[in-house]
Amino acid sequence: MIFVSSSCIKARRIKDAVLKLAQNGFQNIELSGGTDYSPGFEDDLQKLKSEYDLNYQIHNYFPPPQKHFVLNLASPNKSIHTITLNHCKKAIELAERLGIDKYGIHAGFLMDPVVKELGKPISNNRFCDRNEALDIFYEAYKAIKSHSSKVEVFIENNVVSEKNFLTFGMNPFLLTDFDSWLELKQYIEFPLLLDLAHLKVSCTTLRRDFQSDAKKLLAVSEYLHLSDNNGKEDANENLLADSDILKILQGHDLDKKTITLEIYKDLNSIKESECFLKKRITQGE
Repeated sequence: MIFVSSSCIKARRIKDAVLKLAQNGFQNIELSGGTDYSPGFEDDLQKLKSEYDLNYQIHNYFPPPQKHFVLNLASPNKSIHTITLNHCKKAIELAERLGIDKYGIHAGFLMDPVVKELGKPISNNRFCDRNEALDIFYEAYKAIKSHSSKVEVFIENNVVSEKNFLTFGMNPFLLTDFDSWLELKQYIEFPLLLDLAHLKVSCTTLRRDFQSDAKKLLAVSEYLHLSDNNGKEDANENLLADSDILKILQGHDLDKKTITLEIYKDLNSIKESECFLKKRITQGE
């Protein structure tokens, strides 16, 4: 099943983003970040679900909090950790009410960026110990996973850009490539939400073989996020017939995978990307 992220539509209210996608023929919508809190948003989603026969999923920074923050389940800061944990539990409760069986969250960070730095070079260079962060993340994931028996909690790979790597002189994120997937698997048994665009940037930054890492991680993931970029930053570009991302998918059986498009361009670009992806799935190459 192919979903489209609500983040693909710039809107203040989730109702407006979902409505625009629904009116343009998209029935599978992943609810994600990018909107502000609005009273009655859940009733809006239920009404739109009924009216347009929609299927939802929930991803990471949703539902929108009344006050924005940076979600980090590995934070040693008790305030940030508590806010993050409560947010994830609310997301799972909402997923149950909307009939959703998957929830994807990002792996944690070794520092706490501020909201205005998201998607940009991060200045904070106060790191916590990696083993400490892994322990904190492990306990948080256990708490979230045990919050529901109906919603499966996936962990998504982070992206480390060259700019951030040069600023820090290290990789300050958990789960960015195959080796750090192996590292996290030693702590937690979890299903992987594989963002191939994130992986492309991280492999370029870390001087890893993108094709090799992707092949290994595609074999263990049933849930994918797709967009394209130049390998230097996560730009959420559309998929073209010759996109690196589509080439990477050659030889992989996608029929049983859940896929979300994260294309931050116009609706035609999203539709064309979906078309190219469906051809790849149909060809089964």
